Amino acid sequence: MNCDFANAALALCALAARTLGWRPPEFWDATPAELAAALGLSGGDQPAGIDRALLETLMERDHER
Repeated sequence: MNCDFANAALALCALAARTLGWRPPEFWDATPAELAAALGLSGGDQPAGIDRALLETLMERDHER
């Protein structure tokens, strides 16, 4: 592991602990995309999430199969 990666990982882990209340296992289990989303750093070009109504519709369709 190089020093740059170690320093970046330590800084991100500390940020996740302070802002999200994550412990080290939660940090290391998260994907980079999950960490970015949890920190509100998702890019503007990312699609919006689905709302509750769409989720329920999709679940109903899946259940009908």
